[in-house]
Amino acid sequence: MKTAEIHTAKGVMKVEFYDQDAPKTVENFTKLAKEGFYDGLSFHRVLPDFVIQGGCPNSREGSKGMAGTGGPGYKIDCELTGGNQYHDRGVLSMAHAGRNTGGSQFFICHSRNNTAHLDRNHTCFGKVVEGLDVIDDIRQGDRIEKIVVNEA
Repeated sequence: MKTAEIHTAKGVMKVEFYDQDAPKTVENFTKLAKEGFYDGLSFHRVLPDFVIQGGCPNSREGSKGMAGTGGPGYKIDCELTGGNQYHDRGVLSMAHAGRNTGGSQFFICHSRNNTAHLDRNHTCFGKVVEGLDVIDDIRQGDRIEKIVVNEA
């Protein structure tokens, strides 16, 4: 099972991926992480009791684009038919601007309170299993220092 550590100034979130349920999404995210794509990007969208969202290259310091509008230069298909497509506390899911338009932006859920409408509309591809408190401490503009992928 692939795992990852999302390093921030507020702490580290340890993630277990849903390799079986969203293999292409996991592969895309881990490929970008290994390439350093996420290093230095901010959580550009933080909505209390909903999500923290990051992964937009336009959130990099010095970028000219508007944060929340960028991606890796390609789009990936949603994977919505597997198990674990349930947006609960700590779940990582792909952000998109419509079905099959995701790329690099992702979000992590604060809780289940306001996320049921996302189920089977956004691809869940992992879950924070350690460092859940970090999710609550993240504020808009906080940066991803690095994402370390571990292959088991």
